[in-house]
Amino acid sequence: MKKWMAAAVVVSLMALSACNNGDSEAVVETKNGDITKDEFYNEMKERVGKTVLRDLIDEKVLSKKYKVTDEEIDREIERIKEAYGTQYDLAVQQNGEKVIRDMVKLDLLRTKAAIEDIKVTDKELKEYYDNYKPKIRASHILVKDEKTAKEVKAKLEKGEDFAKLAKEYSQDPGSASNGGDLGWFGPGKMVKEFEDAAYKLKVGEVSDPVKTDYGYHIIKVTDKEKKKSFDEMKDEIVFEVKRSKLDPTTMQSKVDKLVKDADVEIKDKDLQDVLGQQ
Repeated sequence: MKKWMAAAVVVSLMALSACNNGDSEAVVETKNGDITKDEFYNEMKERVGKTVLRDLIDEKVLSKKYKVTDEEIDREIERIKEAYGTQYDLAVQQNGEKVIRDMVKLDLLRTKAAIEDIKVTDKELKEYYDNYKPKIRASHILVKDEKTAKEVKAKLEKGEDFAKLAKEYSQDPGSASNGGDLGWFGPGKMVKEFEDAAYKLKVGEVSDPVKTDYGYHIIKVTDKEKKKSFDEMKDEIVFEVKRSKLDPTTMQSKVDKLVKDADVEIKDKDLQDVLGQQ
């Protein structure tokens, strides 16, 4: 992630400066001398030019044949958020949301190109759908021992407020102040015992005490995403199953071939080895 985030910072600047190569117009003026567009371009070319130029070439070539929708970008960003958490938020703060979305789009373009020739069976697609679990939202009250857990459960059964008891009893500092709310999560985000118990509950239902390595949890499911039909999810399923079979070497090989077929010619001699040109 760090690699493409670093490239993302300068994509738009690199493209702008490339258009002004050889221009002596100042982009910065100081009492000690100016910084020209030519100097600015050459410095960026030296530091990140090859990586960024390759990204720009790939985007230009691939976008002619493959399309990426805003919905697909949104879905991929959700995956990145779940995987990187606060690192993603920091990247957005540093680079801006548009830059991040552009880089996600480029990754999806490369992926779509690479999976084009991968075959999947109906059995694989059905298996993915059958195992797919939509996200749920839940709250919990975490206590250290079973005795306290049973005490809290008894109070809930008498009608006491879940959020109030979470603030009073829960040992989870990250959720206790929010009434035990854990937000939305999907499979693999919680320990197995917790996840198994949570997914068995209906909306509004409260679990018996669930033991994990963290202690004893009282879980309440507050919302659930509705699982779409197979037909509604089919395009997404095909993409995910194919992507699961993809390796970086295959991706690079396919993208390289498409770029080669596009007859790309790099005019700047300092950057010609980006594509192996001499």
